[in-house]
Amino acid sequence: MRVLAVAARELPAGTDPSTQRRDVEQDLHLRGLVGLYDPPRPEVAAAVKRCHEAGLTVHIVTGDNGATAAAVARAVGIGVPNLHVVAQSEAIDDHELDRLLRKEGTEIVFARSSPETKLKVADALREHGQIVAMTGDGVNDAPALHRAHIGVAMGRSGTDVAREASTMVLTDDNFATIVTPIESGRRVYDNVRKFIVYIFAHLTPEVVPFVVFALSAGTVPLPLTVLQILAIDLGTETLPALALGRERAEPGLMSRPPRPSSQSVINKDMLVRSWGWLGCVSAALVMAGFFYVLWRAGWHPGDPTGPGTPLHHAYLTATTATFAGIVSCQVGTAIAARTDHAALRDIGFFTNPLLLAGIAFELVFTAALVYAPPLQNLFGTAALPLDVVLLIAIFPPLVWGTDEIRRWARRRRNP
Repeated sequence: MRVLAVAARELPAGTDPSTQRRDVEQDLHLRGLVGLYDPPRPEVAAAVKRCHEAGLTVHIVTGDNGATAAAVARAVGIGVPNLHVVAQSEAIDDHELDRLLRKEGTEIVFARSSPETKLKVADALREHGQIVAMTGDGVNDAPALHRAHIGVAMGRSGTDVAREASTMVLTDDNFATIVTPIESGRRVYDNVRKFIVYIFAHLTPEVVPFVVFALSAGTVPLPLTVLQILAIDLGTETLPALALGRERAEPGLMSRPPRPSSQSVINKDMLVRSWGWLGCVSAALVMAGFFYVLWRAGWHPGDPTGPGTPLHHAYLTATTATFAGIVSCQVGTAIAARTDHAALRDIGFFTNPLLLAGIAFELVFTAALVYAPPLQNLFGTAALPLDVVLLIAIFPPLVWGTDEIRRWARRRRNP
């Protein structure tokens, strides 16, 4: 609390206090003490807790007295369990500042600080490889706001200079608002990775048919045509891929430590999952469907399947099964890509209606290419019999199920 003493004195009639202030402020009689308490906003403590859960460190740089600032810090959970108070921040040298900021698990109150102190703290944290977000509202805060990676200015009480120097402006002047874009940024980053996993996973089942054809020296006919690949890449996979960008956040998103600034969006684990796991499972299923149709028609390796041969229609049906099988595996991949670590039940199957609409579109589009005669002639497809349709229908749960098992095993190793 900031304490004010209230005192009074009776003046003779006709006395002008404004011209005799020094004389008037004598012989006063104490009436009492008034404590002015400016409490932290109720939501700040919860916001600080979420920052800590997300691996963020919160320091206070203030011109207030150290005891006052420390009391406020403890009230909102800053510095729990380790709080270090620098009572006279202007007197601290660079070596001592570096030593303090290197302490793990310690949050610091820089009291009796000047605007230059904010700048020194921002520079020191940047030198240590930290991503720095700095808040401020005054003209003197502008250099520190500009130097930080993310300058955060107060929209209501802040000056125009502070707002111009900042990256983000809080229109409600509320610290808790800072946590929301942190969560949104992590969700967007995750969704970009999900989009990439979904797109990359289809490369393997598209490439494997050509590899099989090449390695067999033509003994195995080409399982997929170029136009069918274009129909997949430009038609069926577009809407589900875009819908993954609107996926809700996974549970535990704000419990992860911050990712290193040097970390790439695409890493080895993503490639292993998309090309090596989802892609290989899809490729195996797709090729199984292709060979099932051919062998059912009596085909043997090396038998001719060109136009005019007895097996030509079976070959068209087999390539159609390959095309439809990749689309079916896309459905399973889209469901699997919705989560990177958590189980699907943790986010709910129906929580992304845009993805469900995208899947419905690709299924309708595929059915049109398979069963509409004008499109059959254009894309080299043939109507699929019921048993092939039923075989392809089990591909989505197989693709999603195998990835669900992989994520379950991963959670067992790394809870």
